[in-house]
Amino acid sequence: MMTLDRQHRSPRHKGLRRLAYACGSIAVAAILLCPTSARAQSTDPKPVSDLTPALDAAVARGLAHLAQSQDTDGSFDGGRFGKNVAITALGCLAFMADGNLPGRGAYGDNVERGLDFILENCTESGLIAAEGAHGPMYGHGFATLFLGEVYGMTRGSSDSARSARVHEALVRAVRLIERTQNDEGGWRYNPVPYDADVSVTICQVMALRSARDAGIEVDKAVIDRAVEYSRRCQNPDGGFRYQADGGSSAWPRSAAGVAILYYSGIYEDTTIQSGLNYLDRTASPEATRGSRAHYAYGQYYTAQAMFLAGGEHWTGWWPATRDEILSEQLDNGSWDDRTAGSNYGTSMMLIVLQIPKRYLPIYQK
Repeated sequence: MMTLDRQHRSPRHKGLRRLAYACGSIAVAAILLCPTSARAQSTDPKPVSDLTPALDAAVARGLAHLAQSQDTDGSFDGGRFGKNVAITALGCLAFMADGNLPGRGAYGDNVERGLDFILENCTESGLIAAEGAHGPMYGHGFATLFLGEVYGMTRGSSDSARSARVHEALVRAVRLIERTQNDEGGWRYNPVPYDADVSVTICQVMALRSARDAGIEVDKAVIDRAVEYSRRCQNPDGGFRYQADGGSSAWPRSAAGVAILYYSGIYEDTTIQSGLNYLDRTASPEATRGSRAHYAYGQYYTAQAMFLAGGEHWTGWWPATRDEILSEQLDNGSWDDRTAGSNYGTSMMLIVLQIPKRYLPIYQK
């Protein structure tokens, strides 16, 4: 099995990743200096059908609402989950998906304050969790992903002290993920290696991928075990069950299962293909109509799986899904989520809508 860990990548691949980060930094600088013209020239050409004027308008309203919803300490409230590192990380990633970085861009201050909140909740053990966190490894994965994206896009910046602080927190967070993987190859809600599920596992795999692409060493064996765990969670219909010991398929966790393989560096595989075929059948607006259980979560991972797959999987899914998401935006610019509230739903939908912009390295092909 070939996985893209930093220790085993070829010199050519390392050079390409360095080039990608350099190009990303140049693109962001261009956006900040010339917002109108740079956006059309700063990344790969984007098909007209992917990004529309209606999408741009919805994103602008959504980002404005999200900025107004941020607490003074930089956090984003998670409703019944309280101050939450996962939702704070997702909110900041939504801003970064539009080209904002800590202290730079129209929403640079929001990203900076969110980063400060995340860093204030980094513990000596490496765990990133706000006080009273429910299911801390879920939040830890999203927060580590955010730190990986920030570090990868800003290292070498003039703020060397903050960069060093982000690096230290990121390394500790990665080491905690590595040592809490269970014998099956996955992770569960608490930072102990006793249990696993697909939902928490994809959070850790994405965090490790982001950190690895930013230059942090990641144990290859950890990635390989996560891949095998994902394979064992696939059902004969191509979908994925919640845990390896049995259960039915569902489109949100199936998208997460496919994404685990993609972010582990596997792009051509029968597990992926059968998973994508399952999503083609079950994740369209027509197939999901009337069912809103884990809707934002499902769209978040399906968007990534389909975008990374490209071709007919993406073109057959994206236009109708994009239009459905746009139609469900509320008058104040937000999207609600019955599980974790407005800030979570808005952040997730903004990330989904902006994935085709390719500004965040983690969502790039």
